Amino acid sequence: MRDALGAVQSALVLGGGSDIARATVRRLLTDGGSRLGTVVLAARHAESRLDALAGELRAIRPGLVVELVEFDADDVESHAALFDEVAARHGDIDLVLVAFGVLGDPAVTREQTGEALAVLHTNVLGSASVLMLAAQLLAGQGHGDIVWLSSVAGQRVRRSNFPYGASKAGGDGFAEGLADHLHGTGVHVMVVRPGFVRTKMTAGLPDQPMTTTPDAVADAIVHGLRTRADTVWVPPALRWVFAGLKLLPRPVWRRIDR
Repeated sequence: MRDALGAVQSALVLGGGSDIARATVRRLLTDGGSRLGTVVLAARHAESRLDALAGELRAIRPGLVVELVEFDADDVESHAALFDEVAARHGDIDLVLVAFGVLGDPAVTREQTGEALAVLHTNVLGSASVLMLAAQLLAGQGHGDIVWLSSVAGQRVRRSNFPYGASKAGGDGFAEGLADHLHGTGVHVMVVRPGFVRTKMTAGLPDQPMTTTPDAVADAIVHGLRTRADTVWVPPALRWVFAGLKLLPRPVWRRIDR
């Protein structure tokens, strides 16, 4: 569990191959007062994709326990076994970081039913599955943090990429409701809402206003964990931008959402 100073000592990272997940684990290791001793990185093809990252993390902190485990966000039937196995091997888990997600090709997902449903399945059903299991595990311990990586795209769904926006809106609402459900259990849920982030997933897309980086998101996550924030916006000004955008009449929103 967290030490006497509240520092995270063990973390399960679902979607360990994502740029934001990688940056966050590095930040947790280099943060002043860090006590992180165990990291479980879960992703598809984990051994081949994450071996170099595991070596990098061990170089940052000699003696760090890094385990690579297979994880398929879409195979929801396998998720319970993963949580059981991680808990059996490592005991209490202080932090579950849910960092996976798919963007899809908007030109395809807004026209083809199967492609739209694939985005929704990963981002909503996959997330809901692991969020519920993380909640059960941490509530049983009586402590822990869950971080779910959302997006400002879910705050007002754009017609230009409505399957992705809708998937983030659904997952965001699920995570917020779960946070309220867990209030008083010792489990803290934090929703992270970054704007456009320069990552592998967005490679080739033009920057948007207030474009940010994985390192900036990682800094915000670590700060949010320290302050026990419920919601983190990256950059923070997006909170007020979207407060205004949500109030726009739909005819106006349609004109600006091209």
